[in-house]
Amino acid sequence: MRGAWFDSGYRYELVGNDCFIDRIRPGTDAESKLHIGDQILTLNGFRVDRGDFHDISYYFNSLAPQASVQLNLRSPSGDERQIVVNTLVKPHKQILDITDQSDYWDLVHRSQYAYLTSRPRTAENGDIIIWQLPRFDLDIDRIEKTIGAARKHKTLILDLRGNPGGSIDTLKFMVGSLFDHDIKICDLVGRKDNKPLIAKHHGTPFTGKLIVLVDSGSASCSELFARVVQLEHRGKVIGDKTAGAVMESRHYSESQGADARVFYGFSVTEANAIMSDGKSLEKTGVTPDEQLLPTAADLAAGRDPVLAHAAELGGMKLDSVAAGGLFPFEWPRV
Repeated sequence: MRGAWFDSGYRYELVGNDCFIDRIRPGTDAESKLHIGDQILTLNGFRVDRGDFHDISYYFNSLAPQASVQLNLRSPSGDERQIVVNTLVKPHKQILDITDQSDYWDLVHRSQYAYLTSRPRTAENGDIIIWQLPRFDLDIDRIEKTIGAARKHKTLILDLRGNPGGSIDTLKFMVGSLFDHDIKICDLVGRKDNKPLIAKHHGTPFTGKLIVLVDSGSASCSELFARVVQLEHRGKVIGDKTAGAVMESRHYSESQGADARVFYGFSVTEANAIMSDGKSLEKTGVTPDEQLLPTAADLAAGRDPVLAHAAELGGMKLDSVAAGGLFPFEWPRV
């Protein structure tokens, strides 16, 4: 954790090959200068497209947050402009004492609130249940409860847009909840050995219609899940091509020091995931059965045509504006 908290005041996402502003935090410098639906042409001189989106996001959001950034933008109407946006910076304590109750519980509360802002959510309407899953980090009880609710409906829409992946155990249990037999998700081809990744059938599976939503932010486990659905002809995948980041890695936690310790960690890639068709998704991603992208005007108006279309396929009429407001975005606490 850094000695200061940085928030640019806005969020951006890839739609196809282009990058758009999709969230703006109220009360920030960004609010007075940006508009949802603006296309980012360059960020501090770097062109932002699918080829370098990950590197730019990683550098400016994780490695080296900036006090301000220069953006070249194109509005939904086609007008271009150049602006400088000042970042919201909030200093933290430079040294945390985990043996101190105040510092310890501050860390706990931050973790709890971070989970709340990215928690899974569901919406039920008639024959359809919509399950928004931001990460593959659920325990078995939560999955069983949601699948149990889904069995009361004819159609499950699983929204994996923006889902970066997570736990392999969550992936296996979710796949096992949708089939009446064991499924091989992929073969993990490692540096020294290979091993199949098997999802064991368990309980009473959901056997209704399955629609999976993905986008450029869907990575790792969400990509594997979507591709299994395609290969096993279990459902339909709709949205944008996924990230193409499925290599399995292991995280190592380390520390240095004696009385005062510095904690750090790193990830090492250990295996590639080879699907049942003999191909890897690394750097290629999952191509949806039906590609459907929101426009800049859709983003600006708060419309979600992808979810609205998925609901229509399930037999439910859902206005795209209503779909866009179904799961309101929640900003992390400052």
